[in-house]
Amino acid sequence: MSKSASKFVCSNCGFESPKWAGKCEGCGEWNTLVETVMEQKKSSFGGKASGVRPIRLSEVKSRKIDRDKTNIGELDRVLGGGLVPGSVVFLAGEPGIGKSTLLTQLALKWQGVLYVCGEESPEQIKIRIERLGMKNTSLAFLTNTDVDVVVESINGLAKKPKLVIIDSIQTMYTNDLTGMAGSVGQVRESAHRLLNMAKKLHIPVILVGHVNKAGAIAGPKVLEHLVDTVIYLEGDKKHTFRIIRSYKNRFGSVDEVGVFIMTDKGLQEVKNPSDVFLEEREKNTPGSCVVATMEGTRPVLVEIQALVVPSQLAVPRRVGTGVDQKRLQLLVAVLTKKCRMSLGQMDVYVNVAGGLKLIEPAVDLGICMAIASSFKNKALISSTAIFGEVGLLGEVRRVGFWEKRVRGAEKLGYSSILGPNQVRTVMEAVRRLK
Repeated sequence: MSKSASKFVCSNCGFESPKWAGKCEGCGEWNTLVETVMEQKKSSFGGKASGVRPIRLSEVKSRKIDRDKTNIGELDRVLGGGLVPGSVVFLAGEPGIGKSTLLTQLALKWQGVLYVCGEESPEQIKIRIERLGMKNTSLAFLTNTDVDVVVESINGLAKKPKLVIIDSIQTMYTNDLTGMAGSVGQVRESAHRLLNMAKKLHIPVILVGHVNKAGAIAGPKVLEHLVDTVIYLEGDKKHTFRIIRSYKNRFGSVDEVGVFIMTDKGLQEVKNPSDVFLEEREKNTPGSCVVATMEGTRPVLVEIQALVVPSQLAVPRRVGTGVDQKRLQLLVAVLTKKCRMSLGQMDVYVNVAGGLKLIEPAVDLGICMAIASSFKNKALISSTAIFGEVGLLGEVRRVGFWEKRVRGAEKLGYSSILGPNQVRTVMEAVRRLK
């Protein structure tokens, strides 16, 4: 016999509480606890464990992981080589960033894809397909958002689909729960049932999800633990660049990223991001420098621009676009103390050209050199690539993938390298300004 119980579940992290509270104890967010009716079943141990025994490591059979190429090189790079049969991939991103466009391109390059329409009608998707200029007669649509109907329909097909796309998981629901579609319980249960179907039929499933205001996946945190792979599609809507990153991958590395450009024909792959980020750079200009950063295991050269001007305010501005704001304030303090630069009455603006976000410490030296170049009105040698972490004592520290950064810079004609092997302190690097 089962009975229903009411609990309050956090819509952000999935934390459960027996009573309502204004602040979630799990993640600290406010007003995220939602009442959810949950069915509780009495456990029965009568004979259920009979015949169940532990399996020794020597009894486990080794199996090679077979992958199916998506025919989108940058996506294959992030997935670790392609989609694994029976795996569940969760694709998250802000609304309008290009998730549906990317998956539509993927569906059109495959044969036997089932596209479950939750947010758009087949007519709307067809308009996008016509805009992309692609055709695929084997692409099928399913407009029902009842997860039980979807699973039953796929099980009843004589010819099983090669790939199932759920757009999006927030629109799926089951009648076994009382909550509305998009609630914590519905999202969690719908994902669980789709996961069981994928493992049973060995069909890869891609779930589309949204992110909240903080940039995290909307819905219960347990959803990230259920799926095999979690990838984010990121980018600034004001720029054309889109970056896809892997934050979890049970079948591959999480170090790789893919770079795309949004066009009227969809997302176009960028084979060499450095060429795109540097194509409009003005050489021999004070305040500009090129840094060798790592996007996954691929070196990427990006331009950092800085502008230092006298401040008209009591507290000078420190504005960074594409770099960490707190890190920028720290580096300005290092330049003031260790390089004797009078930045206390100066506004400092730093920008990463192209809309890319740089978070690794290896760009510290590049930021310092761009600020110093603008402050002294002296340009760096145009063929110089910079990388290195800067400490509070003004020292330049070593960073990972040193050889890859150097090779990536030399391939693009940057013969002069300024890094931990060339200078030991920021003061030594600043003295190299011509």
